[in-house]
Amino acid sequence: MHTAVDRLEFAPPATPGVLRAMVLALLAHGLLLAALTWGVHWQRDVQMTPAEAELWAAMPVAAAPALQQPEPKPEPPQPKPEPLPPPPTPVAPAPLKVDIALAQEKQRLQKQKQLALEKQQEKLKSEKLRLEKLQQEKAREDKLKADKLKQAADKAKLAQDKKLAEQQAQQLEAQRAKNLQRMTGLAGASGASGATGTALKSAGPSATYAGRLQARIKPNIVFTEDINGNPTAVVSVRTSADGTIIARRLAQSSGVAAWDEAVLRAIDKTAVLPRDTDGRVPSPLEISFRPKD
Repeated sequence: MHTAVDRLEFAPPATPGVLRAMVLALLAHGLLLAALTWGVHWQRDVQMTPAEAELWAAMPVAAAPALQQPEPKPEPPQPKPEPLPPPPTPVAPAPLKVDIALAQEKQRLQKQKQLALEKQQEKLKSEKLRLEKLQQEKAREDKLKADKLKQAADKAKLAQDKKLAEQQAQQLEAQRAKNLQRMTGLAGASGASGATGTALKSAGPSATYAGRLQARIKPNIVFTEDINGNPTAVVSVRTSADGTIIARRLAQSSGVAAWDEAVLRAIDKTAVLPRDTDGRVPSPLEISFRPKD
């Protein structure tokens, strides 16, 4: 303790006002810090409590003059912060070339599909019109054919009616002529009331008429079979006034069917019988035929 006291006694005197200078310095720094804090809009207050300290020395020491701090210059007013610009409107990213090509290809395919569909519809419409036209033409042709068939049928019916009328007229005319002939030329006929002859008196065929019939019919008989005996086939024949054969029938069979058929075919082939010596053809007649005569 004595050594420290002795040392202080011989030390230079302390500079007066050091503590005040330190307090002022601290105060100036505090004010500067507060100004800077206010300039940047700090929201936090910094409070610094000045502290005082007293130093006691064994000998009074004069304090040095206080350091004169320059007055702080007023800070220029801080410009107000400009409002932030509105955020840019988001712009859709430009489509890639591949996407554009795909979209164009899709549009092209849709358009091509639409054109194909329209073409198909147009084709169906034209085909429908063509079928309707064909149906109309077919109906018209069928009607024309039906009309032609009807006209042909009517014409054929008229011709048939005309022919029938002519035949009936001819028959009536022939019947009228026969009636006139019977009433005028055959007034002296001696036949019965039911007689159908045309002569004044009944008379049979001449003696040579049978031979004339054989001579007319037999060349038309075709028969090559060899039979036993000489069987007879009797045929009844009816003719018109001019000798045309109207009907024939087998009145008596020979017992040999082949000979009977040959005789009937020969009579059909002969068709017309010869007239008798008096110029007429007796009817009906029964003619006998033997294969070996």
